[in-house]
Amino acid sequence: MTTEAPSKPKDDWRAARNSFSGRLLTGEQFEDAMAITAVIQREIWKTGTFKDKLADYAHAFARSERFDAMKAETIVRDLFKERFGETMNQLRESLLAREQTITEADRRQAYTNACGIRNAIENGTKVAFARAYAFQADDLAATLGITQVTAKTLMREEFKAAESMELTDWGKDLEARFYRPQIEAETREREAVRARGEAQTASRTRTGPSGP
Repeated sequence: MTTEAPSKPKDDWRAARNSFSGRLLTGEQFEDAMAITAVIQREIWKTGTFKDKLADYAHAFARSERFDAMKAETIVRDLFKERFGETMNQLRESLLAREQTITEADRRQAYTNACGIRNAIENGTKVAFARAYAFQADDLAATLGITQVTAKTLMREEFKAAESMELTDWGKDLEARFYRPQIEAETREREAVRARGEAQTASRTRTGPSGP
């Protein structure tokens, strides 16, 4: 039996605004709280956790308002549920449940995404390994309905099983061959432009302003 991959939650600002917590907030307070709900959603999809980040943001939210951090956390939790159609914990549990049902097809997809790093670094414009790795992990996480942390783990495991080498070592080698030369060329060009500018300034200083 397999567990269906959780889909991205709905995004219903109107439901959040019309909720009990939403109606009590000013426009600015509501926008701030909704921004926090987006941060928390992203954190759950990234790591499968949210309590530490929720506590940090609730404390920061309450610091400039006339309610304490506990009230701020309650507001954010309420708005999250109304906005996305599920609680923070329900989203977390659905992701964790999906990760218990990874199939061989899912693992093959993880290997495909890992190999996709090469194209991004080799043919992209100044794309470092970390950026390409994160992009492929995000794509895999969304496709399979798992956290980005788990997606990265799957990519590393499947790449090593297929290629007998570490994904990070392979990626860093690609970075050295394709990314760094682009950065070095950009640096040389920037230095050349600065040198030309300094030379022109020095020339004008020596000759003085041109007269009529």
